[in-house]
Amino acid sequence: MPRPWRTHAAALLGYVCVALVFSWPLPLHLGTALTGGSGGDTGVYVWNQWVFHHELIEKGSFPYFTDTLFGPGQQTDLSLHNYTTFANLIAVPLRSVLSVVGAFNVVYLLLMILGGYVAFLLAHQVTRDAGASWIAGLLFGWSPIVVTRGTGHFSLVATAPLAVFLLLIVRANGHVRVRDAIALGATIAWASMTDLYYAIFCLLIGAAFVLSRVVSIEARRIPGSHRVSTRALNVATVCLAVLIATIAISGGWEVTVAGQVMRARTLYTPVLVLTMLVLVQVSRRFRLRVAVPPAQEVRHGARLIAIAGVVAAVLASPLLYAAMVRLVRGEFDTPPIFWRSSPSGIDLLALVLPNPNHPLAPEAIADWLTKRPQAYIENVASLPFVALAILLLAWRGGWRPSHWWLGLTAMLGLLALGPFVHVAGVNTYVPGPWALLRYVPIVGFVHTPARFAIPFTLCFAVLVASALRELSLRYPERRRVLLGVAGIALAAELLPAPMTLYSAEIPPLYRHVAAAPESTVLLEIPTGVVDGVSNLGGFTARTEFNQTAHGKTVMGGFLSRIPQRRVDEVLMNPVFRSLALLSEKKTLNAGEQAALVQQGPEFIRRNRIGFVVVDRARASQAFEALVVEAFRLRQVETDGAFVLYSTEPTIPGG
Repeated sequence: MPRPWRTHAAALLGYVCVALVFSWPLPLHLGTALTGGSGGDTGVYVWNQWVFHHELIEKGSFPYFTDTLFGPGQQTDLSLHNYTTFANLIAVPLRSVLSVVGAFNVVYLLLMILGGYVAFLLAHQVTRDAGASWIAGLLFGWSPIVVTRGTGHFSLVATAPLAVFLLLIVRANGHVRVRDAIALGATIAWASMTDLYYAIFCLLIGAAFVLSRVVSIEARRIPGSHRVSTRALNVATVCLAVLIATIAISGGWEVTVAGQVMRARTLYTPVLVLTMLVLVQVSRRFRLRVAVPPAQEVRHGARLIAIAGVVAAVLASPLLYAAMVRLVRGEFDTPPIFWRSSPSGIDLLALVLPNPNHPLAPEAIADWLTKRPQAYIENVASLPFVALAILLLAWRGGWRPSHWWLGLTAMLGLLALGPFVHVAGVNTYVPGPWALLRYVPIVGFVHTPARFAIPFTLCFAVLVASALRELSLRYPERRRVLLGVAGIALAAELLPAPMTLYSAEIPPLYRHVAAAPESTVLLEIPTGVVDGVSNLGGFTARTEFNQTAHGKTVMGGFLSRIPQRRVDEVLMNPVFRSLALLSEKKTLNAGEQAALVQQGPEFIRRNRIGFVVVDRARASQAFEALVVEAFRLRQVETDGAFVLYSTEPTIPGG
């Protein structure tokens, strides 16, 4: 029997090989290419690692605040920004030997390897089968949903905290001790430093675990005395179904009764009532049993939860401090949650589509996913056909998963469907549990429910490992062949290589900006203030990506969350407001244009702007000419679509 360390070393080495092959040809271009365009979210995540290093190492300051955005003298709080602190910390020592882009790509590969390996540890804890567990780590670590996030949402690639949190719960086996509580609290803090969503997912999983210890569900027969109520519910259900069909076919109607206008045009409310009736029917066939634990056990559990909370708060104190500063300043803005217009979840069809990242996948699949709300990156959720086949074969042979893993997988899958279930792009108007859960404090910070598909896929991988173990035990003489075929077939289905790479080159003209005095500020046109839920102007992440080369403060900014106060400041400044409007391809009236030309020199002087870069691919000739006139600019250099202008007669530092 192999020694444990050899098993883990072999598993880890296997994931290293998978990471290199599945990301090919990225390993050949670590310092010159990225898996996502620098003008999108990828540029922001590269900037995260640069600004973290810039603030912590180069300036020796608290890295949750920066003065590199929104003009000179502006301290920006990064507590609500998707800051990827854990990845930033890994990148710090790498920066001593690698470029910004090189360190970023190495961190990306390390996070993929870690995610697969920790999923292996979780599955191994559940099954005690190294072969089946390694396949589970491959399934989750390089699942289509995780690989797709590696093209833009790099914080979600750091999946390890989710698996570690589940591993700790499983290892505790329902008897959580003080050391387990400390470890769970530390893992929640770790999750908060990768992506806030993951910390919330851990809290939900923890709540589900506690609930499973005291609540059980048992089937029961409906007494004959309840036949009348059963028939009444059946009649009401049928009538409501007819009403829904009538509205869907006719497009709805409007009637006036006693002077009151009654409208029935959408299916949201009727389908909600129908869903509630169906749930009532189903719930009558089951009985909830609540096992009230002894008072001593309740006190012990409360103590452990408190310990976990304190540990999490202490370890995440830098983030909490920055968040408290934001709260005191009145900058803790969150998007409103609406009943009907909130972000949708994954489409049910997306779960059974072939891997859209595969080189042989039909383009029609990617086209359909791209046209869905929130585009391609938020809609990929394919479950491998190989994995589904394994589950089916094991089920037909008598395998049944544990209630805990089946229930947790089902819960996360239902949450991933969002507030209303969609099938093949059609809104069924059937509400899911997220329709209510999104209003719960803290949990409501998950504004994109489709991301629940990530922990759902993790639990799905554990179920597959359990099924594979069952098949191995049923056919011990064919174990190696079974695991080998399953692993090779799964790898072939998951393969995303060759990956599309994007140039990480920064136009050489920024060398003039880099050579300028430290106090010099850069204005890029188009400009504005952009975050994950709003867009004022035309600022892109490329500006922040370029900043990693020149290091100077820029006007405007792009973060996950920007306080409304910052937007209001932009709107109050007539020059920047005009620039933002022009960046949105809007026109100025004669008065606004005259004010821009008149106040332009003072705007340049007050903000210490030494250079202006115009992206001609996104700014019109008229916009560029107006900026040159208003700011008295002198052209310095042209590089493709980019034009560098100086605000001084001579080039500062040139």
